[in-house]
Amino acid sequence: MQFFFAAIKRNLLLSFRHKSDIFNPLAFFLMVAVMFPLGISPEAKFLAAIAAGVIWVAALLASLLSMDGLFRSDFADGSLEQMLISPQPLIVMVLAKIISHWLVTGFCLALLSPLLALMLFLPSEALFALVASLLLGTPTLSLIGAIGAGLTVGLRNGGVLISLLILPLYIPLLIFGTAMVQAASMGMPIVGYSAILGAILVVSLLFAPFATVAALKISVKG
Repeated sequence: MQFFFAAIKRNLLLSFRHKSDIFNPLAFFLMVAVMFPLGISPEAKFLAAIAAGVIWVAALLASLLSMDGLFRSDFADGSLEQMLISPQPLIVMVLAKIISHWLVTGFCLALLSPLLALMLFLPSEALFALVASLLLGTPTLSLIGAIGAGLTVGLRNGGVLISLLILPLYIPLLIFGTAMVQAASMGMPIVGYSAILGAILVVSLLFAPFATVAALKISVKG
């Protein structure tokens, strides 16, 4: 556990040294959400109806934007090969990477989401459901995205390939996350949707780190 927390601390320090790793996804998140009213309609009722979907799509794309660099710097400087031969379990390092990625992207996106919700006229009773859905859903985005990042870490144009591999797997999260917020807007219970998002998170947490480790071994040895 001491090594695990040390790895998280190291990854967070590296992210804060490269502030673009933090600010680029947040700026992209804001820009995507702002462009919808400009490109479709500024009418309050219409924006309130699509606010949940807009914010979730923006969060999904912002998280995906930062996935390409998850392991790329370690691959470029040879650190990834050292991790493979290290006596420490590779899965611990991978899980620390994923958690660090979520803390600087998904968690920050969830904290920023109420601002966009107010801008898009989302009903105030749905704000809690929005933040809760993102807190439950964005860790899964990082877990699933890490698999694609591991498979494409050695490729030059890996970002495009990650999108093709991972976006179909994000669809259930988009559906249930948006449905949870819309249910809260209509005064309906959200426990079922939160349970589904939680179940997806647990399953991803059990299997995604192992799949990511296998993907990294294939990429490095290949």
